[in-house]
Amino acid sequence: MGVVRTVLGDIDPAGVGNVMFHEHVLFDIVPPGAPGDREAEITPDMRWQVDYRSNEAPANAHQTDPAIAALELRRYAEDGGSLIVDQSVFGLARDAEGLALAARASGVHVIAAAGCYTAPYLSTEILAMDTDALAERFAQEVTEGLDGTGIRAGLIGEIGCSWPLHPFERSALRAAARAARTTGAALSVHPGRSPDACAEILDIVEAEGLDPARTVLCHMDRTHPDGQGIAALLERGANVEWDFFGIEQSHYWMGDTELPTDLGRLRLIDGFAQAGHADRILVSHDICTKTRMHRWGGHGYGHILRNMPALMRRLGFDPALVARLLRDTPLRLLTLPGAPA
Repeated sequence: MGVVRTVLGDIDPAGVGNVMFHEHVLFDIVPPGAPGDREAEITPDMRWQVDYRSNEAPANAHQTDPAIAALELRRYAEDGGSLIVDQSVFGLARDAEGLALAARASGVHVIAAAGCYTAPYLSTEILAMDTDALAERFAQEVTEGLDGTGIRAGLIGEIGCSWPLHPFERSALRAAARAARTTGAALSVHPGRSPDACAEILDIVEAEGLDPARTVLCHMDRTHPDGQGIAALLERGANVEWDFFGIEQSHYWMGDTELPTDLGRLRLIDGFAQAGHADRILVSHDICTKTRMHRWGGHGYGHILRNMPALMRRLGFDPALVARLLRDTPLRLLTLPGAPA
């Protein structure tokens, strides 16, 4: 028995289809103090260049209109999407009520996330909280509601981590692991940009008593772009996530990293699946800029569902692996203890 906790209430996981585990439906990831015009229009003649530099442009790095989000979710449903997880934690303009509006208007199940992002995005009030207070806050976001609403989170994270870890981020990660353990919610972690970051994260969450099987390490695409180092994380029992699907360019705007292509991602995934780790791999897009959304000429939340089956067939993917990637594994992680209403 178990439930999936959406912004419109708890639902039976048996009624859920394809899932995108790591997206941003409503978001603001503009770094505090970033120069540039947040409200500049993104026109067709500049769209490609803005997208190439991605979230370097403040105008591209926020989308907080529930009506636009609903339209994007409808396109996702047309591609076969059933449920989407918004990992816009506190610090990224989390808007539980806006997500509920978008979910109701689109018919797509939406999950909101507990927790907080990296230290530079947070208020002095949050930064002053100790581990115990943060753990209580994160747990209450799952059990009681987010930001003064009765809308409850169905996942903890993406918990923001830098490299090296900021002292507050270490405290927040410990708190998130405790809250995950006490509530039964899975933990999703945004690692710092170092190959050593994920192992340190696992050390911290395991020390707090959280099973690595309930921990998701995001952004394999840029943290371990050639796949080196991922096997050790899988052997510890953690879940790993390739969530840059749709980003296929030589320039990575957040570091000197050569990202894999979608086909390269799938080759890595197939290799780890054949090595016995098929049930601990997740895929998504991590959309957090306008130019990756349909309204601004992007691929939208349904890119994996719409375009990856042909590449999977080319690589000879086992249909059982496809089912695990698109539904079974994310749904297992999103299922909380309890009985459906």
